[in-house]
Amino acid sequence: CLTGRQVTGKTLLALAAALHQENSSTKFPGPTHCSTCQPRPGLLPGDINEKIGPYMQPLFDNLGVIKNRFKASSREFKQIEEMQKSDKLVITPLAYIRGRSLSNIFFIVDEAQNLTPHEVKTIITRAGEGTKMVFTGDIQQIDSPYLDAFSNGLTYLTDKMKGQEIFTHVNLVKGERSFLAELASNLL
Repeated sequence: CLTGRQVTGKTLLALAAALHQENSSTKFPGPTHCSTCQPRPGLLPGDINEKIGPYMQPLFDNLGVIKNRFKASSREFKQIEEMQKSDKLVITPLAYIRGRSLSNIFFIVDEAQNLTPHEVKTIITRAGEGTKMVFTGDIQQIDSPYLDAFSNGLTYLTDKMKGQEIFTHVNLVKGERSFLAELASNLL
């Protein structure tokens, strides 16, 4: 579980960890919860990728940041490009996760502060053998009027899993995006 205020690099770090995995067949489903201010995927025009694309843009932006740290001729750059073109990066909205069994994957759940405790349980119980899950979020950025810093799924997850051998919680505190973003985060 990666928590921290905005600009600390939670999504970037989760993606970097996923890319660091040695298993080249790893898939990365990244369900995110669409908050109440966003339309449900079924209400937007287009196929599933067109519907969820706007909500997954932070994931793609961070993947670009990682990719651009390497020379275009490097193995890492080419590996990320290949992953983007193939089925090694799978984006799945929360609405389509029920009933699935996901084994041997690296599973990133971004913006988990907008999930309910029930939704967090629904996601975690999809994990099959060999699956690694990373939940990211900032309890100061909750979009739902029905959740707060104490009732959201991210807080529930960290409270209930604390002390379990297979669980780690890291809270990031230093801004990493840019000086401007850090300044705005602190002043506004």
